[in-house]
Amino acid sequence: MKLNMVHDIQSVYRKVLNAMAKPGVIENLQKEADKVDIDINCYKSTFLIMMMLLDREVSFNVVSEMSIDVSSLISQITYAKVKPLEEADYIFVLDDFCDEDLDIVIKKAKIGDLVDPNNSATIIAEFKCLDNDNNEANILNFKGPGIKNLNEVKISGETKWIKERSLKNEEYPLGIDLIYVDEKNNVICIPRTTSINESEV
Repeated sequence: MKLNMVHDIQSVYRKVLNAMAKPGVIENLQKEADKVDIDINCYKSTFLIMMMLLDREVSFNVVSEMSIDVSSLISQITYAKVKPLEEADYIFVLDDFCDEDLDIVIKKAKIGDLVDPNNSATIIAEFKCLDNDNNEANILNFKGPGIKNLNEVKISGETKWIKERSLKNEEYPLGIDLIYVDEKNNVICIPRTTSINESEV
């Protein structure tokens, strides 16, 4: 079945919105991803989120060895403008750059200003695994609005980004929001109001 750019993208929107309202809760986009038949060098869940977020009114940047090809295709589909990393509204960090360079991307992303704190970047990053059943992943503790007590989340790869994110968000309401996806089309959201600590266990 072909992806329906209205109904399926609305479904993606509802799931991402729920994940943003409940940081650390894993939503899954497999049902929608199965309908993506376009050949593109990113996760299908990333493509779905691109379709959800991008239009002619916003800008984006793709961080990847394949950035030119991916950016060109997405710009043709959505009419969104490609801008430098420091100016982009949405930054997509693909899996070939995520593990080593996510902290650098976070450092360069815009945080808005006191007049318009929403003029900040949202970073969408591709991880290998966000599965809470993965015993080899890093255990992170989420606290903040939308979390009753504490959410324990397992995320694969380097954790250098945690410190950089903390520095970036220290002058709330300025800061960045994060959306993470994995190979299984899982998605979690980390708004700027969420605090993160690595588990000692």
